[in-house]
Amino acid sequence: MVRRLGQLMFSTVAILSVATMNSQAQTMLTRHTREATRTGQAKAIGRMPESQTMQLDVVLPLRDPAGLKAFLSDINDRTSFSYRRFVTPAEFTERFGPTQADYDAVVNYLKSNGFEIVGGSRDGMEVQVKGSVLTVEKAFRVNMFTYQHPTENRTFYGPDREPTTSLPFALWHVSGLDNFSNPHPMYVKKSDYAKAHGIDVEKVVKHATTGSGPSASFLGSDMRAAYYGGTALTGAGQNLGLFEFLGTDLADLNTYFANVGQTNNVPVTLLSTDGTSTSCLDTRAGGDCDDTEQTLDMTQAIGMAPGLSSLVVYIGSTDTAIISAMTTHSPLPTTIGCSWGWTPADPSTLDPFFEKMAAQGQNFFAASGDSSTWSASNEAWPADDANVISVGGTDLVTASAAGPWKSETAWADSGGGISPDKIAIPSWQAAAGVINSSNKGSTTLRNGPDVSANANFTFYTCANQTACMANEFGGTSFAAPMWAGYIALANQQAVAAGDPTLGFINPAIYAENESGGALTSAYAADFHDITSGTSGSFSATTGYDLVTGWGSPNGAALINALAPATQTPAFTLAASPTSVSVVVGNSGSSTITTAVSGGFNSAIALSASGQPAGVTVTFSPSSIAAPGSGTSTATLAVASTTTPGTYTITVSGTGDSITHTATISLTVTSAPVPAFTLAASPTSVSVAQGKTGTSTVTTTVSGGFNSAVALSASGLPSGVTAAFSPASIAAPGSGTSTLTFTVAATAATGTSTVTITGTGGGITHTATVSLTVTAAAQGTFTISVSPTAGSLDRGQSGYAVVTLSVSGGFASPVALSATGIPTDVTGSFSPASITGSGTSHFTLTVARNAPTGTHAITITGTGGGITKSTTLTFTVDR
Repeated sequence: MVRRLGQLMFSTVAILSVATMNSQAQTMLTRHTREATRTGQAKAIGRMPESQTMQLDVVLPLRDPAGLKAFLSDINDRTSFSYRRFVTPAEFTERFGPTQADYDAVVNYLKSNGFEIVGGSRDGMEVQVKGSVLTVEKAFRVNMFTYQHPTENRTFYGPDREPTTSLPFALWHVSGLDNFSNPHPMYVKKSDYAKAHGIDVEKVVKHATTGSGPSASFLGSDMRAAYYGGTALTGAGQNLGLFEFLGTDLADLNTYFANVGQTNNVPVTLLSTDGTSTSCLDTRAGGDCDDTEQTLDMTQAIGMAPGLSSLVVYIGSTDTAIISAMTTHSPLPTTIGCSWGWTPADPSTLDPFFEKMAAQGQNFFAASGDSSTWSASNEAWPADDANVISVGGTDLVTASAAGPWKSETAWADSGGGISPDKIAIPSWQAAAGVINSSNKGSTTLRNGPDVSANANFTFYTCANQTACMANEFGGTSFAAPMWAGYIALANQQAVAAGDPTLGFINPAIYAENESGGALTSAYAADFHDITSGTSGSFSATTGYDLVTGWGSPNGAALINALAPATQTPAFTLAASPTSVSVVVGNSGSSTITTAVSGGFNSAIALSASGQPAGVTVTFSPSSIAAPGSGTSTATLAVASTTTPGTYTITVSGTGDSITHTATISLTVTSAPVPAFTLAASPTSVSVAQGKTGTSTVTTTVSGGFNSAVALSASGLPSGVTAAFSPASIAAPGSGTSTLTFTVAATAATGTSTVTITGTGGGITHTATVSLTVTAAAQGTFTISVSPTAGSLDRGQSGYAVVTLSVSGGFASPVALSATGIPTDVTGSFSPASITGSGTSHFTLTVARNAPTGTHAITITGTGGGITKSTTLTFTVDR
């Protein structure tokens, strides 16, 4: 028995261990292992040293991704009341970000596994940690190996499998687990371009004949003159961010402005997002630190928007740490430039952050690349992500130094094409007419770029504390920060008009440029349509194409289209809920909300019409104070005499000679009739003579019934009584009572229908219980012995176990006795009698002179007028 129990216990532990093991295997929502690792293309060299320190960024998932997508659809819908009503980082966290409990759980899990917390925040949806390779392997259940890179002359490290945790929910991603893809800037040097194309460097076509910089090179200010051409907008009040994997030396930026005779008035902040150095003076792994990219990004952004309130350079070693900071930093950068390319293990890695940016009114401009048509071996990401604005390259000619736009063709190396990461085409790009036979785009996958700007070898650059260069560097690296600066101008104009900043512009510009399958007149006014030039497999065509997108911005026209400088004062009016149901004699309410735009500044008076007789509508407050945005509670009071039915109530708001309306569907219902129900459970009860049985009586009120309900029973057979506890259900009348049937020993057997009656508030209801009286059970017992046969030698003693089992309520003591005990053998019981079910030891003692032989010993139990016996076969051996 103990052994069997032990086996059972062992089996139970085994089952529990498997269950625990299964619950611990919580996978991540994104991929982490590289295809080259999975397929064996990258050959493993060996394990990483266990003591080596790694820094990771652990990213939590969105709380409500479906709700976020619905919200993004609303804020991009011009007909929606939520249009461009962006949220703050804190508001985003409360609606869509991780809960405090989940964030704390991740922090505690990482600490308990030996990590040091070095950064991150709940608003940023990430926890930055530092720990040894051994800690990483333990926490994420991976083995960290070094591998030979399949396409580059270097090694890389990475996990041998997908990471898992024992958290009760899935994490989104862990950044820093591999260095398969090293980020690289999206600029190209003219000499490298010439070598790659097998031509003499002097034969590289350039149009740097009209720039205002040294050797007629273009400055950032020249791009402002060509693409904006005005002076009123400078980006004042706006905050621009630059996404960088390396720090910089601001002395290079100062040299640039000093050399061209300009003054930089934009405050620049270098912000480390994960402890990465903001300096670019020190030697970094793989070579000297090069700040060409970082400096040119700043010159192009500042050149386009010279009055920015701030330019923050966000510097980090992991993409998630950088972009997380960009979504939480104060002041929030509403326009962002990224001129780096890399290939993550999963192309959806940054999507929660990109979607967060869209919800917060931020634009992310990504350089489309400088290696022509996108392919699996030609990095497109992040420019092919559906949540960013992909910026391609052109070859620009201006009319004069610091002069207006003259002409533009596609740049021969502009990155673009069909998403090699198989990212689905977004709805705004799938609109009829955008993708066509001329541009040869995909109708199922994301196409890029979206827009473009100058990227030819026509720029003046300063970097690395060395001599500056003219007309040596080009690339979409220049175009992305240009566009970020240009949108800062549009945001300035939007804010000046009393409107929010633009937010993600792709849905707006695609809808503005193409309608009903045809290009709009607005497109010709807002964009320079680049129609000539080829890059790789695609050529520039009329309208959208996969080399230059929609083209470059056409002066202030695009700004005015996205953020009209002068708007008609207006307001909107909405009711929530739009349907209200009220019982006669009661009231209901709906919240009336107004929102102003275009400089509207007036009180809005509220009124209602269409209400039936007996219904009055009042507003609190009765008008929305100037400037006109606010809420009021509309109370709909319905008299008891109102005819039931559905009515349309029209709410009108009037202010500054403008009237708008909203409707409320009012349903008037009849007053309910006070009532209650009565039920018994079970509805059938069987009770033996001399016993009791119960049924639960339940009452439920409705229609405003409010009274005690008295209970009674009728139809009881002779010898049976009924009692309720409580005897009545207290007002308002909902509750339960226990009905107890007491059956006398003399009551006749049979089945009767007992009627339960509940009376209260002038109303009576009944329920029935089928009561069956059964004969009293006759108690008895059984007796057995174990073993049933046994033997002893002379001079020995032993015992057998006598077991008594009672049934039917038998309760008398049972006396035990034995007959047939052989000569010179004595027998005794311990105990001598048993009450109820139990056991007794029957001990036999054999004298040394007892004769041998086999005997039948009869064991008898007597009690309650009943006698039962059993036999023990006993042998005296020798």
